Amino acid sequence: MGSFNITYDEVLSLVHNACTTISADALQLMKKACEAETKAEAKALLESMIDNVDQAGRFDKPVCQSPGLPTIYIRFGDNADLSGLTKWLPQAVMECTKNGYIRPSIVHPLTRHNSGDSSGVGIPNFEYQYRPGQEYMEVIMSAKGCGAELANLSTILTPATLGPNYVGLKKLVLETVVKGGGFPCPPSAIGIGIGGQMDISAKLSREAISTRDWRDQHPDPMIAEIENELLTNINALGIGPAGIGGDTTCLSVKIGYAATHTAICPVTINFHCWVARRFGVHFYPDGSREYLFQEAM
Repeated sequence: MGSFNITYDEVLSLVHNACTTISADALQLMKKACEAETKAEAKALLESMIDNVDQAGRFDKPVCQSPGLPTIYIRFGDNADLSGLTKWLPQAVMECTKNGYIRPSIVHPLTRHNSGDSSGVGIPNFEYQYRPGQEYMEVIMSAKGCGAELANLSTILTPATLGPNYVGLKKLVLETVVKGGGFPCPPSAIGIGIGGQMDISAKLSREAISTRDWRDQHPDPMIAEIENELLTNINALGIGPAGIGGDTTCLSVKIGYAATHTAICPVTINFHCWVARRFGVHFYPDGSREYLFQEAM
């Protein structure tokens, strides 16, 4: 594939690996939460989840029976050749499905017809971002579980309901977490999209939790403070892993925002279960690679 030297086998290996493990940042947070958990039942469940990841990797099995829905973020500069990736990534998802690493769960939204190979209109979902002058091509694939989607929420706040010190936003997040309970397969990670119109806030919420390292700090100090405050307050709710109670309800909160109209403040709250099946790679023109969320393979 041009000077980037990307091959189908490399793409297939990346998708395969994403099926049989979780990203390193998520696994580190799981282990940290397990060490700090004070409730015996919750600690045992976290240990079981971590062991499941280990077993899946050692025996080359899917880390979770739910395959999620794959979204692929491609951020590219002036000299990128995207033709191979847009062909090979859907092909790799279908091959991994046929080989048993992904359960065939993609269906027509109305008829519910199942293709049997994880193919369908708009699958995988590609999100392209052109970045002038960027030398490398960044590719991130995230197969976010869909059971967690059942707890998601999109709404439109106003300046009045946003409230002083954004109390309306914070209350909305906490109420949504309480209502979700154990449905999002906690410990979860939560992406919050703020601004734009409703479609933009939804995309921002997915992008924030899918493409950021779950251990990072937002570069905007105000946003970073809100993320940290929400994470602390969510875990104080005591919902715990799988909703059985405990100290660990949420692993990370990530916010993405965009400017909006003076009359509105769209907000989308997007749950991501602890199974973070994703990979990220920077492909350089000289053929070198920089891996995100994982060790080089």
